[in-house]
Amino acid sequence: MSKPSEKNQATVGAAKPTAAKRAAPVKKDAPAKKAGAARKTSAAAKTAVAKKAAPAKKAAPAAKTTPAKKTTPAKAKPESRTALVRRARRINRELAEVYSYAHPELDFENPFELLVATVLSAQTTDLRVNQTTPRLFAAYPTPEDLAAANPEEVEELIRPTGFFRAKTKSIMGLATALRDHHGGEVPGRIEDLVKLPGVGRKTAFVVLGNAFGVPGITVDTHFGRLVRRWKWTEETDPEKVEAAVADLFPKSEWTMLSHRVIFHGRRICHSRKPACGACPIADLCPSYGEGETDPEKAKKLLKYEMGGLPGQRLKPPPDYPGKAAPPLGAA
Repeated sequence: MSKPSEKNQATVGAAKPTAAKRAAPVKKDAPAKKAGAARKTSAAAKTAVAKKAAPAKKAAPAAKTTPAKKTTPAKAKPESRTALVRRARRINRELAEVYSYAHPELDFENPFELLVATVLSAQTTDLRVNQTTPRLFAAYPTPEDLAAANPEEVEELIRPTGFFRAKTKSIMGLATALRDHHGGEVPGRIEDLVKLPGVGRKTAFVVLGNAFGVPGITVDTHFGRLVRRWKWTEETDPEKVEAAVADLFPKSEWTMLSHRVIFHGRRICHSRKPACGACPIADLCPSYGEGETDPEKAKKLLKYEMGGLPGQRLKPPPDYPGKAAPPLGAA
């Protein structure tokens, strides 16, 4: 290959500086780009610092949410009439097993004594009446005797039962009515009994059911309280309670049903603190839990023979499983 001529060499030599000149600006631009990038980085850093230094903006309030509607619990299905009758009668059967010895808790020898004792039992216990009537009947054994008595002497005899003046007026008034209008005998019809002084439907049914064998429902405070707890009725008027409960049972059960319910109310299902943990019909009671549910604590709440204590009668029936009550003034 021939050597380039001098002219060509000069041309080549001249071309080299031109290439260098062109490359130089490229070399100078690189630092400029770096500086620009550095300036951008510095600016970004300053911005970040500024952002950190700037107070945080308050967060926008959360959007209000509509509170969820409360769901109403599904109401329990009302007890059908058939289910109510079955439950009520089952309660009666179970109480019949527990209180097979249920009986009127007033001591009496005849209809007259039962009538007077029942009138005296208002606002007091059967026990206090039973402790009081032996002296009263010893002094005035017949309606004629009581009708002719000295009111002050009668008041003194029945003073332990409370409200003795009003009760003296009632028992002397009914004794006079028996002497003057019924030949000295207690009538066996409710229509006649409720016309006697101090005698209402409750007293009349006690006498009819236990002295004459005429079925009747006795609605006292215990009976009314329990049948409402058992949801047999919501009525509070005694006559309406009587009608509602009578409609659930055959007539032949009315008298003994009354005894069983009253026994249960006095011994276990008390007014203020029922012994739920010792109740034999707890699984049938819609009010279970109103009282003491602990079995051991509930046992301590039992009364009379259920709690190992004397009953209310000084002369209980032969099949009574508890102790006889002591006479008035006895320890």
